[in-house]
Amino acid sequence: MEIKVNFLDNLRLEAKFDDFTVIADQPIRYKGDGSAPGPFDYFLASSALCAAYFVKLYCSTRDIPTENIRLSQNNIVDPENRYQQIFKIQVELPHDISAKDRQGILRSIERCTVKRVVQTGPEFIIEEVDNLDADAQALLIKNTDQIAHTYIAGKDLPLEETIANMSALLADLGMKIEIASWRNIVPHVWSLHIRDAQSPMCFTNGKGATKESALASALGEFIERLNCNFFYNDQFWGQDIAHADFVHYPNERWFKPGPNDELPNELLDEYCLRIYNPDQELCGSHLFDTNSGNTERGICALPYTRQSDGETIYFPSNLIENLFLSNGMSAGNTLAEAQVQCLSEIFERAVKREILEQEITLPDVPTDVLAKYPSILSGIQALEEQGFPVLVKDASMGGKFPVMCVTLMNPRTGGVFASFGAHPKLEVALERSLTELLQGRSFEGLNDLPQPTFSSHAVTEPNNFVEHFIDSTGVVSWHFFSAKSDFDFVEWNFSEQGEHATAQEAKTLFSILEDMGKEVYMAVYDQLGATACRILVPNYSEVYLVEDLIWDNTNKALLFREDILNLHILDDDALTALVERLEESELDDYTEIKTLIGIEFDDNTVWGQLTLLELKLLIYIALKQFEEAKDLVEAFLQYNTNTVERGLFYQAMNVVLEVMLDDELELEDYLFNFRRMFGHERIEAVIGSINGTIKFFGLTPTNMQLEGLDRHLRLIDSYKKLHAARARAFQNHR
Repeated sequence: MEIKVNFLDNLRLEAKFDDFTVIADQPIRYKGDGSAPGPFDYFLASSALCAAYFVKLYCSTRDIPTENIRLSQNNIVDPENRYQQIFKIQVELPHDISAKDRQGILRSIERCTVKRVVQTGPEFIIEEVDNLDADAQALLIKNTDQIAHTYIAGKDLPLEETIANMSALLADLGMKIEIASWRNIVPHVWSLHIRDAQSPMCFTNGKGATKESALASALGEFIERLNCNFFYNDQFWGQDIAHADFVHYPNERWFKPGPNDELPNELLDEYCLRIYNPDQELCGSHLFDTNSGNTERGICALPYTRQSDGETIYFPSNLIENLFLSNGMSAGNTLAEAQVQCLSEIFERAVKREILEQEITLPDVPTDVLAKYPSILSGIQALEEQGFPVLVKDASMGGKFPVMCVTLMNPRTGGVFASFGAHPKLEVALERSLTELLQGRSFEGLNDLPQPTFSSHAVTEPNNFVEHFIDSTGVVSWHFFSAKSDFDFVEWNFSEQGEHATAQEAKTLFSILEDMGKEVYMAVYDQLGATACRILVPNYSEVYLVEDLIWDNTNKALLFREDILNLHILDDDALTALVERLEESELDDYTEIKTLIGIEFDDNTVWGQLTLLELKLLIYIALKQFEEAKDLVEAFLQYNTNTVERGLFYQAMNVVLEVMLDDELELEDYLFNFRRMFGHERIEAVIGSINGTIKFFGLTPTNMQLEGLDRHLRLIDSYKKLHAARARAFQNHR
């Protein structure tokens, strides 16, 4: 994690990281002002807080109340050496906690990250740099001239070279990549989380059988998502980008809808139109670009090559963003390697969906076949030893597709997790299934898995497939666990040997789709210095429903974004028009505003937690439409998941409105005790909101220039690095 420090007045310091700011000071006896804890005090507190976190985690997963658990830490300083200290952590536990859980709580503290880092002994590197912002991490690569050359299946270059190349590429782009966490809870299963230190919203997870392969996986995914703009998918990119020579890619084209909002003739082809516009309901305005919001420019479309004949077909950026999520994008050492990964991922998701939707029972992988892969088997056995039964299934549907499945059962909670993996080589597909299962997870995290069901509706409900796509935690049918399988086991192999093996594997995977009658479209991206591609298979690789283009399109943000960002300067007529549009939209009242308009607000602000319901009630208060506001305040209080402070504000608002709307009551008669109950400042905020001296309490003024929205501006700055690199590459190739 990157922490930037600013020097304030006297000895006060300001540390900034993610969306947080921490102030440190020194006691008066050390010439400070005593206005905040000192740096070492924060260090001591971090250890105690970390220990308490692991206690809380242990208790939460076992439904053990923590109200009567107390924890304290004392540091005992050696009088001969003040750097030699003992941290004594003590826990007071209620008498009704069992001996087993008492031991478990103490052991959970042993897992404290701060404790383990201190005990291991971190290495400090202190150096001067010319520019903090330009200095990028070397990502575990202490020496790029390493002698070792580790090859793994699925990679066309050694891991060491792959990691070094990707690290250098990210450094050249100005990305400061940091490794936020590692996990290795069973043998031969590694995962990690990496992110851009300057824009933590840009992050990926990697997985693999070794530390190096997991790192290569995370870096590869990071680069693929940069190339495909996935980190910035649903967000507003600002007015500078909206009016630049290009928004997404230099080879994009813009098309105007017809005079009656018809789709431009240049978009898509007949094959795609039959899928995406079967009833002629799709309009040009449905496809306006969400990221730029520049409707005057028209529809932004990106060129894809139709694989059946090499023709260029233009896909609206909006359609891709709305339907495909991250499915079918990959980066590789070579284009063929990226293609194999893309197609494998597409098959993995599509086959998984078919198995879930049709409640198919898969055949077990025989023990003698598993024995051929001892490292995979050892990981499975380690899970079994921890009390998690594991099923290893052939998901190839009778040898038709290169897909495997590893399913974990949790007898403690009755939950299950079906993890799928795909690759032309059975071993790689199986390894990916296992590493996906444990990517970023602890044993405690396996307690949150959903229970299987015999309800077909719960399994086939569209959002269940989205949950499976995002993190594989959707619901699975009990039919999946039947001993009577719908297919026989096939020890399949779609891989090739020799110099051009990867290219041949890609050709084999393309041919499977061709035999299925599917058209395939591909875009290749190499302007950032790496080879990446995105593959679309209409009516096969979509994540969301095609109907979303009409009924749940992300460009609904364009109806509200500008007015919401300019909320504080709107007059009553504009506010009335805005709230009427919000009511007519039939959007869920608990839709978050940051999701609706594509703005990354700080999660710790009122904006960051603002819902459609709260926005409407604040507008009604500003318009002095108190009866409408009162109804929404009651709804807010009934289902409030906001902060305690925000809840108390609306409790106070509710009783004040109750009095004001009752002709027989006088507010002055109640203010004294309202202030005693809710506090003077809170009641003054309520009164000010009602009489109009305070507008939109808690919401800081914003605008279309995004002033003050530091979190979102960091995201845009991240995208501008890519935009500039693409512009340079385009100029160099002209």
